[in-house]
Amino acid sequence: MRILHTMLRVGDLDKSLAFYTEVLGMRLLRRNDYPEGKFTLAFVGFEDEADGAVIELTHNWGVDRYEIGTGYGHIALAVDDAHAACDAIRQRGGKVTREAGPMKGGTTVIAFVEDPDGYKIELIQKKR
Repeated sequence: MRILHTMLRVGDLDKSLAFYTEVLGMRLLRRNDYPEGKFTLAFVGFEDEADGAVIELTHNWGVDRYEIGTGYGHIALAVDDAHAACDAIRQRGGKVTREAGPMKGGTTVIAFVEDPDGYKIELIQKKR
């Protein structure tokens, strides 16, 4: 068994696709409209679905906002340099909500950014 994808409901699919592809550097792997169900699914990732886990962005037509809820945590991404990743994300219009630095009570360097819907994405610096 392996993890295939994480699904997020998004209010503005174009804005979310721009964030995940242009700001975070993922690729749009596939996108399908389902007119009978009135929704669109778009899958984004750093590698093909056959090779790794991806993110499914679900846009229900006519819904422009969701409450994230208190049970949701974050998506985690490995980065070579968390400081450089924050700078690059900020330069591409992304929102950094926690600057790179050691996690509380530890030495692992982390940072947090938010997507257009407010979902948190943790950047974890690879150990050198």
